[in-house]
Amino acid sequence: MSRPLATGATSVASSAPPEGDDGPLVSHTLGPGPDAELTWLLHRAAQRMRAATSDAAEEHGLTLRRHIILSAMHLAPGMTQVELGRAVGMDKTTLTSELDHLERLDLVRRSVDPRDRRARNLTLTEEGERVRQLVSAGTERAEREALEAFDMDDIARLRRMLYVIIEGTQDPGTCL
Repeated sequence: MSRPLATGATSVASSAPPEGDDGPLVSHTLGPGPDAELTWLLHRAAQRMRAATSDAAEEHGLTLRRHIILSAMHLAPGMTQVELGRAVGMDKTTLTSELDHLERLDLVRRSVDPRDRRARNLTLTEEGERVRQLVSAGTERAEREALEAFDMDDIARLRRMLYVIIEGTQDPGTCL
């Protein structure tokens, strides 16, 4: 038997047999129900998709952060290191460390920007693009599985609604 909590989460009673005179043991689990706060539902959905993407990245020897860097470079080729940092919401020190690692794996190449010797241009290597595609395929599978209960119109509507929620915000946020 479940009863709604104030946040839309549910409390679940255990089916364990009674213990002494205290009555049945009750186990409380917090989890969003369909009437939960929208923020909680969005957060939990993002957690699920983040975990699936992280799992797909790890299958191919990457961290989620490194996959996001490769994906951003794929979506906007020719970015400088500073532009990439802004795009993914990552500070300079962390991004440099991640790019060092990706470069050692021959997934990314950095070169001096001929217009500004202080800037670094970034390029995905063939191997970087191959690995990115493999991780993206795993992520797409996870997304299809998560959305299999919905028809294409529902999914398109969900995408539009989520886009409207984030559209026009001054802070691009972070993918990490």
